[in-house]
Amino acid sequence: MKIKVITSVCLLFSVLLTAQSPVSGFMKKAGEGSVVVSYSQESYDKVFLVPMEVDGVPVFNEVNISSISLFTEVGITDRLNVILNVPYIESEGNASEAVLENNGFENTRSGLQDVKIYAKYLFHTFNTGSSTIDLMGAIGLETPLGDYSADEGLQSIIAIGNESSSFNMLGTVHYKSAFGLFATGQAGYSFRGNKAPHALLSELKLGYAGTHFYVDAFVANQLSEKDGVDILGEGFEGFFPATRVNYTRVGVNLYVPVVSGIGVSGGASTYVAGRNVGKATGFYGGLVYSF
Repeated sequence: MKIKVITSVCLLFSVLLTAQSPVSGFMKKAGEGSVVVSYSQESYDKVFLVPMEVDGVPVFNEVNISSISLFTEVGITDRLNVILNVPYIESEGNASEAVLENNGFENTRSGLQDVKIYAKYLFHTFNTGSSTIDLMGAIGLETPLGDYSADEGLQSIIAIGNESSSFNMLGTVHYKSAFGLFATGQAGYSFRGNKAPHALLSELKLGYAGTHFYVDAFVANQLSEKDGVDILGEGFEGFFPATRVNYTRVGVNLYVPVVSGIGVSGGASTYVAGRNVGKATGFYGGLVYSF
């Protein structure tokens, strides 16, 4: 029962804070599954540009992003899990009426973003006394689902996505002790289309997963290949998917079960470093149903 609670929780945290990996270090057994409905919000009025951090978002001054996500993970076998995530996103700027009228811009973009489909496989488990170490791999496809655009010049500062499909490969090492302490390390590569630079992905998560509550702290990183351009820099033509996006994001997650199969969670995260990305802080809450 303890492990089932743990695996139900860990799905949620990878969805809501988009800089986290959609693949956790916990596996679901055959026939088990979870459905998560979540709401998240983040905002920023500073941007990591090159060569320095700047106050005020170009054109829009500040940006607020909210999303509602439907996320599921199902155990096909004890070693194979399938993950699906579909988010609806609204991105809102704070440009003045004069700026909007002079440029033909709007302060809001919203719609379905990208569907994310992953398969996660447990290759091997090492038993080290009362602890275990799991070696896992995952592949995933993320592709636009909604009819949104990221090719609108500076209007695309508040685009809800980069209008690019990606194929991601991830390797995961997951340690868990009999006392509930765990550590998850993950690294991988993202192959991207629509002129978006390919990127290295990594994440480290430390936490405790028990019967009565779950808590973790994480640091997630992305390092884009150098063929990308910088916003407002040399070679930039207003096409935002082609920008070189790097970031380091840290955060915490907390979950508490309410009744059998149902729990609530919350968390927060913030970008502490980056390139061509907003210095955003985000919060979320969600409802998890496990079967």
